[in-house]
Amino acid sequence: MSRVLVVNADDFGRSHGINDGIALAHDRGIVTSASAMVRWPAAEGAAELAAERPALGVGLHVDLSEWAYRDGEWQLVYEVVPDAAAAVTAEIEAQLSLFEELFERAPTHLDSHQHVHRRDPVRSAMLFVGRELGVPVRACTAGIVYRGGFYGQTAKGEPLPDAIGVGSLIRVLKRLPTGVTEIGCHPGAEPEVESTYALERPRELETLCDPRVRAVIEAEGIELRSFANLPVTGRLEDRASSTNAHSNA
Repeated sequence: MSRVLVVNADDFGRSHGINDGIALAHDRGIVTSASAMVRWPAAEGAAELAAERPALGVGLHVDLSEWAYRDGEWQLVYEVVPDAAAAVTAEIEAQLSLFEELFERAPTHLDSHQHVHRRDPVRSAMLFVGRELGVPVRACTAGIVYRGGFYGQTAKGEPLPDAIGVGSLIRVLKRLPTGVTEIGCHPGAEPEVESTYALERPRELETLCDPRVRAVIEAEGIELRSFANLPVTGRLEDRASSTNAHSNA
């Protein structure tokens, strides 16, 4: 079996700097897919960039809340809806409708900001929508392995620059298993001042566009694809959630 890789950039639509970074990482680098945050002011710009790049798969990055590690504890930055099944389901449906309005198509996949769909009630609601759409849900769909180690901070928000360097990414690529793997990333054309993940975004962009990374992918015979054209069957079988991602990614 071949090794298939989806390189998915989260936070598409959060800001124009992130949008530009994702577009560059697709045009000049190895990003094949993105996940859109449709509630943010730059979401319309993300849709325009995606329309100009038909090979870029775009999914829905469900945005329900954000947490930051400050003063030795996790603190809530914002909450869109209460953590109750009815409210969560309604908000996911609303964000899906807005996605389809903006991008004029259904999402190629589903995931969530800071991976809140790892637990109920979000998990059950996301799996239901994934089955209805016939698309994979990150870390919950059989046949697709998620890797979240390409991330420039520890679980407590401390800098981890080596994790998003060229050498680190090349090591991940050389160790890819057979089958389909998704690598998550967060590139940006400039530091994101309103995000706890700020200076790391341009560093990720630089790494994703480094020709040495592309050379390794070609030498290893890795197939770059988006979620729109995966050679996977049984995509909607639920499986245990992966623990490889950072909790704040």
